[in-house]
Amino acid sequence: MSSQVPPIILNNGVEMPQLGFGVWQVPDDEAETAVATALQAGYRSIDTAAIYGNERGTGKAIAASGLPREDLFVTTKLWNSEQGYDSTLRAFDASLDKLGLEYVDLYLIHWPMPARDRYVDTYKAFEKILADGRARAIGVSNFLPEHIERLTGETSVIPAVNQIELHPHLQQHAAREYHAEQGIATEAWSPLGSGKGLLEVPAIVAIGRKHGRSPAQVVLRWHLQIGNIVIPKSVTPSRIKENIEVFDFRLDDEDLAAISALNEDRRVGFDPAEVND
Repeated sequence: MSSQVPPIILNNGVEMPQLGFGVWQVPDDEAETAVATALQAGYRSIDTAAIYGNERGTGKAIAASGLPREDLFVTTKLWNSEQGYDSTLRAFDASLDKLGLEYVDLYLIHWPMPARDRYVDTYKAFEKILADGRARAIGVSNFLPEHIERLTGETSVIPAVNQIELHPHLQQHAAREYHAEQGIATEAWSPLGSGKGLLEVPAIVAIGRKHGRSPAQVVLRWHLQIGNIVIPKSVTPSRIKENIEVFDFRLDDEDLAAISALNEDRRVGFDPAEVND
């Protein structure tokens, strides 16, 4: 089954599917099954990270899928404890080994950890990985505009992506605007609000009823229409399938306005300014 997911063209010309599959909090043995299910459902972008502990299971599913490597987009992330130039290169080797791949499509610094002040050296190692062709694109996760400013001032490759917490309760207007000005794609983690009540919000339920769709499909459609890259995670086969079936309907202006009104600047995850270990 070929994927119906449209691509976002990153700032270096690499195409990234706008909707992918996340495996955060999925144990390694379950990741193999979940990723296999996602690939069968038409997902072609898989988002993992060293700290998730499931790169091996993810890699096994990719190998078993029989899909051509060039048809897949694989993202992984460097964990905080490995930041620094040499340790980053070693950690990247370990991630590639677990994934069983010769390259990844996107490599991200997981958190800036501003008090530790290693992210510039770390990113210089990322630039080497990119130059060596072992990552097709490099970027960051959970970086605030001030961290990106520092990075772009001291390195030569503008991040292709910043993956940040983003959902209708935390719409990140300023960050999205900044990314757009810099040519950085915005990718949403926790796009459905991490089960903290977002999908029960009456406005979202009502829009779902209007379109004959689930609340999750409504929220994913909102992300796509405002230009975010999105990586919903599930281990339930029916939900994995449902989350990619969002390309045959559109939210209208009234729907978008109703969702826009839900912003509370409320995080369900950590504040990037405060994560330092």
